Amino acid sequence: MPPETPATTSPQHLNVLETALLCATSPLTPQDLLPLFNDPALKPATVRQWLAELAARWQGRGLELVEVASGWRFQSRASMASHLARMQPDSTPRYSRAALEILAVIAYRQPVTRGDIEEIRGVAVNSNILKQLEERGWVETIGHRDSPGRPALLATTTQFLDDLGLSSLQDLPILEAVAEPPAIPGLLEQPDTDTTSPTPSAPPT
Repeated sequence: MPPETPATTSPQHLNVLETALLCATSPLTPQDLLPLFNDPALKPATVRQWLAELAARWQGRGLELVEVASGWRFQSRASMASHLARMQPDSTPRYSRAALEILAVIAYRQPVTRGDIEEIRGVAVNSNILKQLEERGWVETIGHRDSPGRPALLATTTQFLDDLGLSSLQDLPILEAVAEPPAIPGLLEQPDTDTTSPTPSAPPT
């Protein structure tokens, strides 16, 4: 059977995708975008090829087309963050060092229990911090460990990846045994009184 010939890309294809993505309120997958073209023979793989071409067309501009965990979206480039922050200087949320450490433990060691986090950090977990991360939509309970008390197993969410502009957990910075907590893109630290706790160690290999 001869290999399938890739569909030809036209400027109109890219214009349609560009308009849909710029107007969308959430990321869209190639499957989501298929109805735009009313072509029963069109495959998601072809739309993905067009998305890659559209992303290349936006190189060198203030916006970029990226693939995150739940689909494709336009977002401002990291180099624009400092300029945009001047428009709303108080709108960017900042998280305490303790919150960043707890989030890092969950992100790199998931699924984990509250007890696991306390063992790694060496201090008790503040319930308000976990509540803050859950309300932000970044952390959720995905089950319970089969041990006394059946403690909840915590993991990060797709929303966490989307908000940080990541397509998967593999895109997180490589975690090494360093003196500072890992710098997760998009998260800002605020002064915190919890300065004596150790940072999470690297996951076992």
